[in-house]
Amino acid sequence: MSNSAASAYARVATTTASPRDIEAQTLLKAANKLQDAVNNADPLSEQTMQALMFNRKLWTIFLSEAMRDNNPQPIDVRQKIANISVFVLSQTAALADEPAVRSLPSADRDQPQYRRGPVRATVTATRDGRITRIPD
Repeated sequence: MSNSAASAYARVATTTASPRDIEAQTLLKAANKLQDAVNNADPLSEQTMQALMFNRKLWTIFLSEAMRDNNPQPIDVRQKIANISVFVLSQTAALADEPAVRSLPSADRDQPQYRRGPVRATVTATRDGRITRIPD
């Protein structure tokens, strides 16, 4: 299949797909970009930075949707999406900001001086069903 035919097929698939299918396809695209970056020999490559940025943009969208007051999802689902979003955003920001740690072999990253503590969620649900940010 030619590249243009594949692109046309992908465009039609996204216009006829349900929102859930589009989210799943986008998450798979982000996962594939991240896996390709991991398989890349150079952890400081532009490919790695682009994969991290794509992932951050995706989870920023999820977080903003979870925090939207008129989101129809139950509050517990929105809370979980917001917590995952905050975790992913903090982890990808840390990777982008610490090239020395990122470039270490994984066994070295397990050493105590490179371990990170648990990431605390910075969003919470209020009684009226709104999700708010907790000041750090």
